[in-house]
Amino acid sequence: MAGQSNVAPVIIKRKKIIQAGGHHGGAWKVAYADFVTAMMAFFMLMWLLNATTEKQRKGIADYFNPTIPVNRISGGGDGAFGGDSVFSEQTLTQSGTGANDARPTDADKARGNSDGGPSDAETEQRALQDIDKQLTALGGESMTMERLMRHVTTRITDEGLVIEVFDLPTAPLFAADTADATPELSAIADLLAEVLSLAENRIAVNGHVRSYPITLINNPSWDLSAARAQAMRGLLGLAGLPEQRIARISGHADRMPVTADPTALRNNRLEVILLRKDR
Repeated sequence: MAGQSNVAPVIIKRKKIIQAGGHHGGAWKVAYADFVTAMMAFFMLMWLLNATTEKQRKGIADYFNPTIPVNRISGGGDGAFGGDSVFSEQTLTQSGTGANDARPTDADKARGNSDGGPSDAETEQRALQDIDKQLTALGGESMTMERLMRHVTTRITDEGLVIEVFDLPTAPLFAADTADATPELSAIADLLAEVLSLAENRIAVNGHVRSYPITLINNPSWDLSAARAQAMRGLLGLAGLPEQRIARISGHADRMPVTADPTALRNNRLEVILLRKDR
C-alpha cells in the first residue's frame, strides 16, 4: 500500500472548442437563384423578339393572355351551371340572347341551330380561319415566299379576315410618296388573289400612310392613301380576282396609326379585308 502512494494522479482535461463564424444561413442562395432565373428569362425574351415575326409574337402574347370566355352562356348564379338549368335550350327564357328551340332565328341563337348543326356564323368563322392558315402556310414554302410574307400579318375581327400588308425599312411597297407599286407588292397581290379565291366573300381594300410634317402646305395623306388602295385593287384584278368581289375602296390617310410614332414607316400599309357575309 505504501508503494502505491507514489503513483501520479490521472488528470483529465476537457477543452471546449468554439468554432468561429457560425452558420450564416442560405438566404443568399435563394436570391442568387432568383437572379439567374430572371436573367435567363430576359435573354430568352430578347431572343424571341429577334427570332420571331410580328404574327408569331402576337400568337405568343395571345397564348399568355387568352380571351376565350369560360361559359358560352352567362348567368347570374354561382352554381355548377352558372345560373342556367340543364334544360336551357328547352326554355323560352334564357340568359344571353334567349335562345330556344321552339322559335329559333338567326338573331336569338346562343348555341347554334336547333337541329344541333353548326350555325352560319360558326361555319363562316371556320372558313376564315382556314384561309388564314392557308396564307400563313405560304411563308414556309420557299425563301422567296418567306421574304414576301415578312410584309404580311393577319387577324380575324368582327369585320372579317384582315390581311395587312406593310412597308419594311429595306423593302417598301410603293415608290416614295407615290402610288407606283414595287415588284414586291405585285408578287404579294398574286399570292393574295390565289388564297382569296378559296372563298366567295366580298373584299374591301383600305389604304393607310404615315403622317407627314405639319409644315407642308398641301398634305398628300388623303389622296395618297386612296390612290394606293386603288393600286392594290388593280393588282388583285390583274392577278385574277373578279372585279365583282370588290365591295369598297377606302383611303384613311394618317388617321389610324398602328405605332406610337405616327410618322413611322410601319404606318404605310394596306388592308385587304375578306368581309363577313353580313358586312
